Amino acid sequence: MTAEAGLPDTLRDLPAWSPSATELADLELLLAGVYRPLAGFLGSYDTAMVIAGGRLADGTPWPVPVTLEVPKELTADERIVLQDPEGVPLAVLDVAEAWQDPTSQGWRLAGTLEPLRAPAHGPFHRLRRRPDEIPPREGNTLAVATREPLHRKQLGQLRQVAERLDARVLVLPLLAGRHDEALVRALLAVRKELPEGTEVVPVPLPLRDATGAGSSDAARRDLLLRAHVAAAYGATHLLAAEEAEGTAVPVAVPEPWAYDADVEVWRPVARIEPDHVQAELTAERLEELLDAGEPIPDWFTPPAVAAELAVARPPKHERGLTVFFTGLSGSGKSTVARGLADALVERGGRTVSLLDGDVVRRLLSAGLTFSKADRDLNIRRIGFVAAEVTRHGGVAICAPIAPYAATRAEVRRMVRAAGDFVLIHVATPLEECERRDRKGLYAKARAGLIPEFTGISDPYEEPDDADLVLDTSRLSPDEAVAEVLDLLAAGGWTRTGA
Repeated sequence: MTAEAGLPDTLRDLPAWSPSATELADLELLLAGVYRPLAGFLGSYDTAMVIAGGRLADGTPWPVPVTLEVPKELTADERIVLQDPEGVPLAVLDVAEAWQDPTSQGWRLAGTLEPLRAPAHGPFHRLRRRPDEIPPREGNTLAVATREPLHRKQLGQLRQVAERLDARVLVLPLLAGRHDEALVRALLAVRKELPEGTEVVPVPLPLRDATGAGSSDAARRDLLLRAHVAAAYGATHLLAAEEAEGTAVPVAVPEPWAYDADVEVWRPVARIEPDHVQAELTAERLEELLDAGEPIPDWFTPPAVAAELAVARPPKHERGLTVFFTGLSGSGKSTVARGLADALVERGGRTVSLLDGDVVRRLLSAGLTFSKADRDLNIRRIGFVAAEVTRHGGVAICAPIAPYAATRAEVRRMVRAAGDFVLIHVATPLEECERRDRKGLYAKARAGLIPEFTGISDPYEEPDDADLVLDTSRLSPDEAVAEVLDLLAAGGWTRTGA
């Protein structure tokens, strides 16, 4: 792919590439100067040094690798246009190094960036400002770089620390893809409860563990990165639950707060009688309430925040869902999928879309071959449509063969960014699938007339992460559908007995 014709002549014929969502976020922060001293994507040596010790090769502290993965065919180019998913050019990468990641075997490019235009997409874009667009402030600025809404406890702690530091407040919603709009709305909804002059500036900063070093080290590096971002936006302090060595600005840790059931207010634990401390609503309990569609108690969070939480996480029986069947040709997955779709339509209350493998092949994926690359593309297309159905609260029922674990995992990630995902392995034995062979496909494959046929001349990678395993040689279609319905009811996606 080459860059769009609207570019200057010197750039028009350059190859173009659309990075992943995380890489696009990194690109935006690189171009905005938030990631200084980084001038572009890191090379192999800098990346290894960051992973090993949290420093660049020159000794500069830096917490996480900032890299760009590309197809191997782009590694021979000296300049590449980086564009957003819609094809809008954002920057030119002057390639300094092409290298292969030893852990993933993927190819990566390092080099400096020449900005073309600022990203201009997404809700609340008017709030997403560069550090140089923030007016300078006198005195202290307390930043809150958060991936979660601020509930009554956090609001009280924030006000207390801001008063202690005599600081203005800067709220940095960290955008990570799913529910970004709800997070920003929830933070804007409580702005009136924050000190006067509080600013809200969304920042694209997905949570990741790019070091493979474990959750505690990942959390520490994430804190270091959040402190760096806060410093780039002019903060003098960062509000956080715990300190870490080497942060770009001092971390302000609030004293413990709890809900005083006697006077019905949140306040420092030191000022509450021990027998008056009410147990806090845990994250797990909050998710249970939202999944069940039950109200969030007012003592825990303001009503405006509770409303946004309910929008971001609807009750399970209303939430978008993909039910993804996988299995050999002739395993019965299409029959069970059709039966499930009919049963859900009969019950009502949900919009159901059936994406059967054969139907998709004739329409959505017409023209594709049965090579591994085209089979993967076929599954990705199914996953994309399923994710869109799920995003809008429907139920997508998919029934392709989907023989490769990596592609199924990619679809799971795609759908989970929009809603819920259930994987069902229709594990009917190969011998039974061959015996059925209504289309004569196995016979042709055995005769060598069909190359790369799953189960015969091409592997089927059995899933080890299926939510349900069915064997239709032992179950009737109605029994198999009943097992799936029981699973959905137990998971809360359908009403029990509906």
